Amino acid sequence: MRTIQIDLSPEQLHDPALLRRAIADQIGFAAADVPLHRVVRRAIDCRRRNVLYHCTVEIADADGRFAPAEPLPPMEPLRSDAPRVVVVGAGPAGLFAAMRALELGLRPVIVERGKPVEKRKYDIAALAREKRVDPDSNWCFGEGGAGTYSDGKLYTRSTKRGDVAAVLRRFVAHGADPDIMLDAHAHIGTDRLGGIIADMRRDIEEHGGEYHFGLRVDDLLVRGGRVVGVHCADGSTIEGRAVVLATGHSARDVYNMFRSHGWLLEAKPFALGVRVEHPQSLINDIQYHGPHHSPLLPPAAYSLTTQVYSSNNAFTHSRNQHGVFSFCMCPGGVIVPAATADGQQVVNGMSNSRRNSPYANSGIAVTVGPEDVGSDDVFALLDFQMAVEQRMFHAGGDAINAPSQRLTDFLRRRPSSTLRPSGYMGETVAAPLHELLPPFVADCLMQGFRDFDRKMHGFVTAEALLLAVESRTSSPVRIPRDRLSMQHPQLAGLYPCGEGAGYAGGIVSSALDGIACVDALKKSIDAQ
Repeated sequence: MRTIQIDLSPEQLHDPALLRRAIADQIGFAAADVPLHRVVRRAIDCRRRNVLYHCTVEIADADGRFAPAEPLPPMEPLRSDAPRVVVVGAGPAGLFAAMRALELGLRPVIVERGKPVEKRKYDIAALAREKRVDPDSNWCFGEGGAGTYSDGKLYTRSTKRGDVAAVLRRFVAHGADPDIMLDAHAHIGTDRLGGIIADMRRDIEEHGGEYHFGLRVDDLLVRGGRVVGVHCADGSTIEGRAVVLATGHSARDVYNMFRSHGWLLEAKPFALGVRVEHPQSLINDIQYHGPHHSPLLPPAAYSLTTQVYSSNNAFTHSRNQHGVFSFCMCPGGVIVPAATADGQQVVNGMSNSRRNSPYANSGIAVTVGPEDVGSDDVFALLDFQMAVEQRMFHAGGDAINAPSQRLTDFLRRRPSSTLRPSGYMGETVAAPLHELLPPFVADCLMQGFRDFDRKMHGFVTAEALLLAVESRTSSPVRIPRDRLSMQHPQLAGLYPCGEGAGYAGGIVSSALDGIACVDALKKSIDAQ
């Protein structure tokens, strides 16, 4: 058995006969003598005129066998005295923490403020249709967390944190397309994720886990300096040997709970900007070098980053260096209202498995740190984030309408007299984003867009629309934890986890963090 690296055209990748011939040329065989083979990895390379796939192909051994897939750890039925572990939040971190707990013989008790995914979708539909935000059931809160309604992108750079392939295999085992094991930038699709998340829940319950929906945790139960459970807003309590806190990047009430007790928190840099939307056909033409590309190619994506210096910051009167980067790029996607409470305007992007919307959108964000707001206070960046969201809410007519501006008008610092149709699931309102955004953010975005146009000629166009505000890229607050024990330094038995604790930035990295926390938790229980 061996693998080979090979570059393939879209036609070669999708036609078995052409694929066999390409492999034959690569290994020096006649096409008829090429052994059994399969593509195990593929990544699009758009840098050359002829778009290619960089592929890894596995060749079977003389008996026609491929390397066996690594099996998933089994989730055996629990013993009646299995230690209970409270998992707060049913997003990717909490979900994979719960499954890892079952693998290790622990009983996960999942507490989720929102609703099961089957009911959550009705609140999300009402949010877009009636502009009414349920603070416990929305695009961010509810079973599956924000990841359920943000495309299901499975790309991560966190490969040193754990077994990425095991996370992907778990998704496949519950109904995801097996192709997510092949693609370098895999995604599941929002239309598929709901059913997958529900199937995971059923698996967890069948093996002895518990779910409690519609319960918002408002305090921790602490005895003798150790966290032994949670108190909920309805007055109930749930106890266990430890608590995995996986509440997501938008659970601001959790940070306020920590502040009320004087428990340690840290300010954490985050990023803020806009979501830019282009016609998908335009992005295809840019990335695939003209309109006559292969019809076998998927809707094109992009990834852009640059470094700029802001002009004098109104807060600090200094020039700071900032990263400007694309984030959560959605080919063939739509833009959604992602506020979690009244008085906020937030946007995010998503796409379905077929990525068949006529629009492409991406967050374009500017890094923001304490030096940019002129304060080292733990809540300074969170207050900054909230102030911008409130300003955009007012600019949208005190509703979750998206303040919008053509990209060319933004760069010329002039309002847009007209807006083109958009894939936003709501209404767009013409607004001067060059004035509404913090000056240093607007200035950095302008520099970034001009640089992006040099890298992707045609990116800056009147057909590109900016929608505000893309502010929930990550949490601006971190809940600290010890590097080895994974526990909060003041609260033994509390395992801050995932995006809300400031240790992850997407579905896969959150899942890996949830797994790592439970591994550390099990070691602590075994040592007691």
